[in-house]
Amino acid sequence: MASADGGAYSYSLTVFSPSGKLVQIEHALAAVSQGTTSLGIKASNGIVIATEKKSSSILIDDSMIDKVSIICPNIGIVYSGMGPDFRVLVARARKSAQAYWKIYGEYPPTKILTQEIATIMQQATHSGGVRPYGVSLLVAGWDINRGPSLYQVDPSGSYWAWKASAIGKNMINAKTFLEKRYNDDISLEDAIHTALLTLKEGFEGHMTEKTIEIGVVTVPSEADLEIGKVEGTGRARATFRKLTEEEVRDYLAM
Repeated sequence: MASADGGAYSYSLTVFSPSGKLVQIEHALAAVSQGTTSLGIKASNGIVIATEKKSSSILIDDSMIDKVSIICPNIGIVYSGMGPDFRVLVARARKSAQAYWKIYGEYPPTKILTQEIATIMQQATHSGGVRPYGVSLLVAGWDINRGPSLYQVDPSGSYWAWKASAIGKNMINAKTFLEKRYNDDISLEDAIHTALLTLKEGFEGHMTEKTIEIGVVTVPSEADLEIGKVEGTGRARATFRKLTEEEVRDYLAM
């Protein structure tokens, strides 16, 4: 039995309604839909993830805001929704990646790490006294088995592999735009330009290197794979990185 101190209420939030819905998940998706737009595009030779980065005041130090985060050298992640929830998931994802490294001597494949994140988010949907995470994620990475992979994870813990996807407040228009412009042979350079054009469609104000954040996954060459390791560490060379403000400025100028 639930306690009289509010336990009945917390319990009711984690069970299905008569219509078969988990209302808290719908509320979490509503929080995602109010977040800034983020998107990911899988190219023939890599992946790009991009997002709007806006601050509510000119007094905020933008350099301290990270919406694209590096989980490990081969995987990066971007979100739409609640920043504090994202911060917690990033910390847990990094810990999971390091645990995988400790056991296997390599960083996890993108799908394995995505499953770990999805499991963490799913567990929050049926635990009393907690709520679902108010974020959707785009996870981009490269591994030797599957090559470049792009996944979307929602508050329910569901995840899918995508060629291109968008999340956040302008996701419907962004997906429509991507459907018209995407093709399987798109290069990484073209994917970056397409990502910027897609964000620009629903962007309020002026796009600059301060208001856009971009991460890219590159496919290593055969030579890179043969070299393979960072000297003295035994760790694989990074295939994911965030673009600098100077690089973003150059792409916006093209």
